[in-house]
Amino acid sequence: MKDIEKVDWNLIPYHEAWDRQEKWFNEVVDAKQNGTPYINRVIFCQHPHVYTLGRSGKEQNMLLSESQLKAIDATLYHIDRGGDITYHGPGQIVCYPIINLEEFNLGLKQYVHLLEEAVIRVCRSYGIQSGRIERATGVWLDGDTPRARKICAIGVRSSHFVTMHGLAFNINTDLRYFSYINPCGFVDKGVTSLSKELGKVIDIAQVEEQLYKEITELFLHSNDTNT
Repeated sequence: MKDIEKVDWNLIPYHEAWDRQEKWFNEVVDAKQNGTPYINRVIFCQHPHVYTLGRSGKEQNMLLSESQLKAIDATLYHIDRGGDITYHGPGQIVCYPIINLEEFNLGLKQYVHLLEEAVIRVCRSYGIQSGRIERATGVWLDGDTPRARKICAIGVRSSHFVTMHGLAFNINTDLRYFSYINPCGFVDKGVTSLSKELGKVIDIAQVEEQLYKEITELFLHSNDTNT
């Protein structure tokens, strides 16, 4: 029977989480090639203030100098996922699925769609209507209006149909840190969080549990949704 294990790293420095991801990612790739057992995992964590710039990202979308980054206690990493620049910090759920997509009969496009759908369902449970924007990965509010604002960024890497990196869902995030970048390369769209939309602090552990439930349900029934 298919299974997806939940792992919680709590608050962890970005470089440490990246190293751990790489280790488990390589283990799954090797296991697939050798026909040995492996574990599908969905990792949840939060990071100290950090900006990550994807393979296709533009340096100019980081608006601060190195000294200014230090002044706000933040760091910048160039990483091997798709997408442009984004921010991670306390109060944000970061989710890293390390999954063999072939086991769930998924392509990369379908995989990203299911991650978006999981977040959309969580938002809906809080009374927030969200959705997608064409040619703009992630989950958005009022996406077809001038008030478009992103609540969840998605940037993934896949090799041998094994995934790493993932999504960043703003819950109680300090949104001021997004003002120091052009988030995901956009200069004309905003960023929001569950707490901003609802006007109160949200129980982040509760959101995490629900997000895990939605992800696993969508993945375990992916054959149903793809027919």
